[in-house]
Formats: sequence, C-alpha cells, structure tokens
Amino acid sequence: MKKGAVELDHISVPVRRFREARRFYEAALGAIGMTVNMEFDDACGLGANGEKIFWLVRDRKASGGGHYALRVARREQVQAFYDAAIDAGGTDNGPPGLRPSYGPSYFAAFVKDGERNNIEIVCYTKPRRGAPVKRPVVTRPRTRRRPS
Repeated sequence: MKKGAVELDHISVPVRRFREARRFYEAALGAIGMTVNMEFDDACGLGANGEKIFWLVRDRKASGGGHYALRVARREQVQAFYDAAIDAGGTDNGPPGLRPSYGPSYFAAFVKDGERNNIEIVCYTKPRRGAPVKRPVVTRPRTRRRPS
C-alpha cells in the first residue's frame, strides 16, 4: 500500500429482502470470484480469497438507492459481472464500456439490484493488444431493462 493511502476494508449494504438480495449478489459477484465467506441469520459477507469486504445486512427500513463500486483487474470481469447480474434479475443501468468522461481507461458496467442500489464494476486496465474495444462508448449510465 502506498504511504498515506487509504484502503477500503468492508462495506455494508442494507437490504429489506435479504434472501432475494443474497441470491442476486451470489450470482452477480460470483462472476468476479466473490463468494459468501461468513454468514449469520440476517447478514452475510462476500469476498475473494477469504475476505469479507461486501456485507449484505437485513434492514427492514432500508431505502435502497446506494451506489457501490468494486474494482477488478480485467475488462472481461466487468462483462462477466454484467451478464450474471442481468441473468440474476438485475436491471441494466449502463452496459460494459468505456466512460471517457470518468477517465481515459475507465471501463465499467452498472446494474441496479432489486432494491434500486446501483452496483458498478470498474476496470482501469487498458485493453490487451488486439483485444476488441467495446462500442458504443457510453458517457454516463442509462436505465433500461435488458431483453430476456
């Protein structure tokens, strides 16, 4: 870690419908290598390599509408997350693609969960040589449902 840098240790996402949220996140985040690593009756922690960085916590008063962004190392992981999240019932809020207004190599996808939380997976790595660049370039998230 760089001197003076701050690292995120974990976040908690309050959800009203815990079981439904858990199924969605196990599928969506499972596509990028995250699994449930700790669980209680009303909460579970997801992460990779034994980490518990992304917690779902039952809260009957949760209002949704949060924005949670996770960084991955490869653009293919952004696509894998997006596909799995849509298949698990999420709503498209911006398909995988470049967002040049966010940065020159900012490649991300946005999906809303069942409680209107905006989940973003982002990759800053430039594409491998010869790898196709996803088009069209999207400058900001859009809201639309992916056809089944």
